Amino acid sequence: MPGTALSPQDSAFHALNRLAYGPRPGDVLRVAAGGVLRWIDRQLSPDGINDDRLAQQERQFAILAYDRGDLAAMYTEVRRERRERKRAAGETAEGSDSVGAQHAAPLPKQTPLPTPADPMIPKSRRLAGEFADLAVVRAALAERQLYEVMVDFWTNHFNVYFAKGADRFLTPDYIEHTIRPRAMGKFEDLLIATAKSPAMLFYLDNWESVAPGASPQSPLSARRRGGQGVRRMPKGINENYARELLELHTLGVDGGYTQHDVIDVARIFTGWSIGRPQQGGDFEFHGWAHDRGEKQVLSVRFEGGRDMDEGIRLLKLLANHPATMHHVSRKLCQRFVNDDPPDGCVDDAVATWQRSSGDIREVLRAIFHGPDFWAVQNVRAKVKTPLEFVVSAARAVAAEPDTSPRLAQVVARLGEPLYLHVAPDGYPEREAAWVNSGALLDRMNAAVALAAGKLPGVTVVLDSIVSAGDADQLISVVNEKILGGTMSENTKQVLRRQLAGISDPMQARALAVGLTIGGPEFQRQ
Repeated sequence: MPGTALSPQDSAFHALNRLAYGPRPGDVLRVAAGGVLRWIDRQLSPDGINDDRLAQQERQFAILAYDRGDLAAMYTEVRRERRERKRAAGETAEGSDSVGAQHAAPLPKQTPLPTPADPMIPKSRRLAGEFADLAVVRAALAERQLYEVMVDFWTNHFNVYFAKGADRFLTPDYIEHTIRPRAMGKFEDLLIATAKSPAMLFYLDNWESVAPGASPQSPLSARRRGGQGVRRMPKGINENYARELLELHTLGVDGGYTQHDVIDVARIFTGWSIGRPQQGGDFEFHGWAHDRGEKQVLSVRFEGGRDMDEGIRLLKLLANHPATMHHVSRKLCQRFVNDDPPDGCVDDAVATWQRSSGDIREVLRAIFHGPDFWAVQNVRAKVKTPLEFVVSAARAVAAEPDTSPRLAQVVARLGEPLYLHVAPDGYPEREAAWVNSGALLDRMNAAVALAAGKLPGVTVVLDSIVSAGDADQLISVVNEKILGGTMSENTKQVLRRQLAGISDPMQARALAVGLTIGGPEFQRQ
């Protein structure tokens, strides 16, 4: 790379740790030989990358065969069956107190035959587990690595909480059909799509936001079915989505908006709702619920009476606002360059955003081709999140993940249960959120279990990674193949002490690999 002190192999190792979830065996040499910048440019055009192997694995996830209406129906059916079983159990217990029943033989417990819903959603936790595991499998196996990284980035930027009511069955559709198709497109398109997503409308309560005093045309729609039974229609504006739209999705907390702006944004989005959310309904605009008065946001007048067009106009305004360009560009530089991103990186990204009208692909290109991305002080300057750690560890040893939720459960145990971050800000990017002695010990234990073939959810065969040998040979090989030659002398001494006296070469090999992956150098990217 021009202007960088990194060797071609160091550059490849750096790029694979930032644009991808870490290298698989042989990736560093392959990328270095083919040209790192050429590899980056290919990653920026994911449609041209063959990912058939991942596609075959995805077909094993049954959840992808169902839309949100199907999932809602299954979820509702399971809840109905549970209520009936509880009611039947209560009636049986009550009947046993009657005369004669006291002396009757106890009834055997009946296990209901499984319905088609049972394997899919016996409870929301299992559904979350299967869908979370799909994210881990995609990250581990995809050739379109940057694309998967960007899906994770936007999933956190536009966070929804899987376990909130109807979002148990709205979230998979949100990730599959709102986030994934637009992860490398125009920011404006992604922003509008998230605003119209039933999952986002439900999570931030905008589906219930109506103008004060508004009432539906039909008496039959004066009551709607919500999470539990039938409830009255809401009577006023809800500001939750408006506030997070400004603070998190676009302008940023220092974006220059006021409380009056928040209120008028909420007024603009009155009527943006969902048709029967508990049935997995689509986005609907309810004109009767919309505030048709004049509004003003960021000193821009919205004359009123334009219904849904007001919201689209506002979203386009926000997507191309200088504060949004800076806020989102800074988050991208924080993700790919440094927790405290250099001003030059942010400035380059913002300039490209302006030229390209918010083309995410071009903004990323500017970051990756800029000097800050390759600066020595930014190499290995970031700590991996639990997802990044687990996936990079699996990739480092060419592990094959299965389709059970067990590997995603490892990510959750390390502190990042996917799609289950309650607050709308998503999982944090900064090192301080993930580094403490307990977390590092848990990572070490997971790494040792992985190398020993005892980590649930993956199959590991170390023969293709490193052959058995004495301690110095093992340390040299794992340093080169797993750490790219970055192992410190202190870590080498720790490995020598731990390997001393182990006579079983297979055990020594597994321990050397596990301690290397659990060690301090592997935690950094």
